[in-house]
Amino acid sequence: MHVKAALVENGRVRDAVQAPCKLWRGIPALDETLSTLPEWARDEASHAVTMTGELTDCFRDRADGVAQLAAWAAAKLKGTVRIYAGRSGFVAPDAAEGLAADIASANWHATAALVGRHVGSALLVDIGSTTSDLIPIVDSRPAASGYSDAERLETGELVYSGVVRTALPALATHAPWRGRRTALMAEAFATTADIHRLLGDLPEGADQQHSADLKGKSIAESETRLARIIGRDHGEGSSAQWRALAAWFAEAQLRPLHDAAATLLSRVDLPEDAPLVVCGAGAFVAERLAHRLGRRCLAFTDVIADGLTDRDADWVSTCGPAVAVALIA
Repeated sequence: MHVKAALVENGRVRDAVQAPCKLWRGIPALDETLSTLPEWARDEASHAVTMTGELTDCFRDRADGVAQLAAWAAAKLKGTVRIYAGRSGFVAPDAAEGLAADIASANWHATAALVGRHVGSALLVDIGSTTSDLIPIVDSRPAASGYSDAERLETGELVYSGVVRTALPALATHAPWRGRRTALMAEAFATTADIHRLLGDLPEGADQQHSADLKGKSIAESETRLARIIGRDHGEGSSAQWRALAAWFAEAQLRPLHDAAATLLSRVDLPEDAPLVVCGAGAFVAERLAHRLGRRCLAFTDVIADGLTDRDADWVSTCGPAVAVALIA
């Protein structure tokens, strides 16, 4: 997982950063990650916190995860700390466990709430390293049919697919290779970071996790990992063939996102000209989705442009929930 942080001063985003975190090893992993963030993240401030990761297997359940994460924030972040509880607003850390159902993975709600301040009707599409959130915005408010991760998986508002960490067998069971439909090896040999790297689409710095085989991230090494998914060695294909296979997997990733978005856009409370507002490390996938759907595409950073300085727009987009919770606090 990742920790995202944003610095907002006088209503303007001054900086935004993301760092990897091995949270599955336990809460102390957050201390390690915090130490790698810029000094401003450790300075005294008015901290607004939204979270995901409460379902990580180091916690007993979601309520336990929310309580421990909120307690860590209260203990380690200097200054005042408020926890974002989505539909329940901001709450004190010691109230978090009792509102765990509202706080758990409410980061999507923060981004949608901010977008709603600028756009009356839209479909927010935030594609990250691991998951994709598709959130209808109606009458300037988040209008998701589901709220929890489980509910949003049922409604199509959460698609468990991202541009870095998703294992390729999660996208398909077969793939085309030299005129045949070959079954895939159901192993974590390659991830979506490999296919998007081969296609030249992965933003610089987006892949902060180790590769599936703990080796490097060159084109040749990504091709090798992709080859193993279809039981092949690197030398059994050309660069053009590996790139074509990567493009096929990219399309396989896009199809369920297209189906989910089309279903949500068919809602009677969303106008036919509602745009897609796109953000995240996988904003480039969301842009393709908008084109396929024939919808206008608005970048998250353009929507909130009045609140930005000259910071790198890609990082502001990638850190959308952190930026959002800071701006709406």
